[in-house]
Amino acid sequence: MSDLIYGWGNEDWSALEEYLQGCLKYAQHADGPILECGTGLSTILLGAISQQRGNLVWSLEHQPLWGKKVAGVLERYGISSARLCISPLKDYGAFSWYDPPLGLMPDAFSMVVCDGPPGDTKGGRSGLLSVMRSRLKPGAAILLDDASRENEKIIAARWASELNTNYEILGSKKPYILLRIPNADR
Repeated sequence: MSDLIYGWGNEDWSALEEYLQGCLKYAQHADGPILECGTGLSTILLGAISQQRGNLVWSLEHQPLWGKKVAGVLERYGISSARLCISPLKDYGAFSWYDPPLGLMPDAFSMVVCDGPPGDTKGGRSGLLSVMRSRLKPGAAILLDDASRENEKIIAARWASELNTNYEILGSKKPYILLRIPNADR
């Protein structure tokens, strides 16, 4: 995995081994489409796994040049299971977040890989639950990167409170957060 990260050539921003391994572990068991917030090496890996499993990844990206790079790699390797959605961040008032093409997207995502938008965006990554909550199926796993940042811990605690659930911090070198959408019977 470290060779992939190095070969990807974006070490300063790329997800690290523990997070990528967690993403792949949950993607192998995802029983429906995956939502990815922020693109990169994770898009390529999730796309490859999803293609093998007959699944889809919907990846949101706000940087057109970066999205073009990721799209080129997907095309080069014949990974057609990743739907790349490139659009600028939208101001929702209390936060800025992606402007997903909801009319085209699935109604029930089984997993979320949240490594964007950047932490210095207004509201950080908090917009995920506000914008996409109705599209997250019961039992869906949310993997939120950068758990060593105080803002991500605050966001995870708020999401857990809103959902009446718990979260856990996984990994040691660069921790990430795992939170599950509760089942309807909770």
